[in-house]
Amino acid sequence: MKSLTRPTRLAPGARVAVVSPSGPVPEERLEAGLDLLRGWDLDPVVAPHVLDRHPGFNYLAGIDADRAADFQAAWCDPEVAAVFCARGGYGAQRMVDLLDWDAIRAAGPKVFLGFSDITALHEAFATRAGLVTLHGPMVAAVDFLKNARTQEHLRATLFEPETVRTLTAGTGGALVPGRARGVTLGGCVSLLAADLGTPHARASARGGLLLIEDIGEEAYRLDRILTQLLRAGWLDPVAGIALGSWVDCGPYESLRAVFADRLGGLGVPVVEHFGFGHCEGALTVAFGVGAELDADAGTLTLDEPALA
Repeated sequence: MKSLTRPTRLAPGARVAVVSPSGPVPEERLEAGLDLLRGWDLDPVVAPHVLDRHPGFNYLAGIDADRAADFQAAWCDPEVAAVFCARGGYGAQRMVDLLDWDAIRAAGPKVFLGFSDITALHEAFATRAGLVTLHGPMVAAVDFLKNARTQEHLRATLFEPETVRTLTAGTGGALVPGRARGVTLGGCVSLLAADLGTPHARASARGGLLLIEDIGEEAYRLDRILTQLLRAGWLDPVAGIALGSWVDCGPYESLRAVFADRLGGLGVPVVEHFGFGHCEGALTVAFGVGAELDADAGTLTLDEPALA
């Protein structure tokens, strides 16, 4: 696994497009998030269908074709320096293959930000466009609106990425000790499992530092997801693993037993409680960058800043 192309960091005045690839977006939260971006001297523009609702499925922000068209237009707009997702939920898988990836590659590197269901797009950008992406808070997400730590870490990543090259797991420790080097990848582990067998999916996480988290998945479901990845041979060649947040997934003691059982046999470092994902105060992490994971110290150090 090789490091991917890094987009250019943002500068004051940069135009940022906001899109909704997945679930419906509460308007009041969107407006609050836009105000925060304007406070950073960014120029956010909202795609036409961001506040749409699908006529038949209330869990989707508009029909698949409109969500894809918004995304395509935003990415291919030469005035746009970054594309931010308004929220996750569900739906990115339904529109990712409607995108013109030749045109996306031709438009050149841009900053892409999102998490949760947006994992499907992180993987697509890695395999189809060869671009570094940011797994971080979305514009209409509660944690982005309310948490100063989340806001500041994202702001630093966007404007001063050299200041946040080392990420530290605040309460984390080694589930399996050791150090490992590789290229970062990951996201919602249920979405990574759902990507198996689809067009352009990675064959495996070979040589990668896998950063995974999820929400609302009980211990037996996480066992099933990890077992599927193991049976598919997707996890066998991974270099190291960082475990993020597991909100509403049940008592952590039960989850920890599953992680030890399913991941401990891989013989690679595994660090717990790394503060990214759905948790309060979530860190922004870059996918596609070479890094070193130190499970004993609870650190992930990027070889170079997330953005150029």
